[in-house]
Amino acid sequence: MNTIKTWILLASLTALFMTIGGVLGGENGLLLALIFSIVMNIGSYWFSDKLVLRLYGAKEIKRGNLYTLTKKLAKRAKIPTPKLYIIENNQANAFATGRNPQNASVAINTGLINMLSETEISGVIAHELAHIRNRDTLVMTITATLAGAITSLINFSMFFGISATSEDNDRGNIFLTLIIAFLAPFAAMLVQMAISRTREYSADRVGALICKNPLALASALEKIEQSVHQNTQKINQGTAHLFIINPLHNNKMDNLFSTHPNTKNRILKLKQLDKMIKKKTKKTI
Repeated sequence: MNTIKTWILLASLTALFMTIGGVLGGENGLLLALIFSIVMNIGSYWFSDKLVLRLYGAKEIKRGNLYTLTKKLAKRAKIPTPKLYIIENNQANAFATGRNPQNASVAINTGLINMLSETEISGVIAHELAHIRNRDTLVMTITATLAGAITSLINFSMFFGISATSEDNDRGNIFLTLIIAFLAPFAAMLVQMAISRTREYSADRVGALICKNPLALASALEKIEQSVHQNTQKINQGTAHLFIINPLHNNKMDNLFSTHPNTKNRILKLKQLDKMIKKKTKKTI
């Protein structure tokens, strides 16, 4: 399913760029847009994870307690140990990225390490490993790249339209540019909708089973929720959906345009999972 989503996203980006290229530049614009979209698609697939990590100045670590914990949990999740990165940021948060389990990374903010206990950190890492195992990371990371591309596209189309109008005095260009200015945000919205909220519920459940402690993850989510509202450090809008809790939304209710479910609902489901596990354990005994 995630593979299908990836191809749909890349095809949508190609169609969007070619449409706007054709409108603004005719056949030459169409050709340039096609070339640009091909380069963009290849770059998104192979390098989007590296771009996101570089954006946040993430630094890789290859030893220490945190790395050992990640390696242990990855073995339990039956996936290769991902690269582990640390981001200097007081906000407690984390995300996973990479095109597949063999080329995956987990990035953790220093704020999360300082705020959470070891068992809670274990729950967060397990959640991110669940994203990797479920192959969510490719769709999530490519979406971050596409969101940035769409923003650039809006700026380019507005500039091109204004320049053409000032030189040619062509009112039609203003009209076309205004249409593009409305279509591009709509396309960005569709890309955002591709990030299904169900992926977070699934990662919570699988992550809780990996770390064998649903309540630890539930406690971590509660603390992270508080941290993202207290520490409003700069977060790139196009990458906010990558984090375990979206720092740019209040996550108070589930709706069509939310990238993450309501945090209280996530905690409730984890508590229900914990009760179910304990109930099964009692029956076994």
